[in-house]
Amino acid sequence: MKTLKKITLFSFPLVALLSSQNIFSQTKKSNIEQDEKIEKLVVEKRKNNSAITINDKFKIQIFFGNIEDSKKALLAFKKDFSQTDGTIIFSNPSYKVWVGSFKSKIEAEKALLTIKKKYTTAVIIEPNKK
Repeated sequence: MKTLKKITLFSFPLVALLSSQNIFSQTKKSNIEQDEKIEKLVVEKRKNNSAITINDKFKIQIFFGNIEDSKKALLAFKKDFSQTDGTIIFSNPSYKVWVGSFKSKIEAEKALLTIKKKYTTAVIIEPNKK
């Protein structure tokens, strides 16, 4: 019985000491260092993403099909119409080549007349208004 009292007398302070170590072990703060090039890249990416406006202007679709043919069509278009920008959009199950960025339908129709001479299947894509 005396031995049991001695063990419990020493075990309580020991448990209290060990648990206080666990309590204070989580207070250290970590400092994460990030390369400034990453921050510049993130800022540049945000600028590019905000400049991409797919659904607020009229576009002209000149091609749809697989990715390889879409890339070829876009390259050929850029050779013929270097002043007009274009992009490839994925719409399940095919890829579409959209060109131009027109504020009004009249502007898109004017451009469509010249584009249809080379790309006979070209059509106007209207913006998604919500």
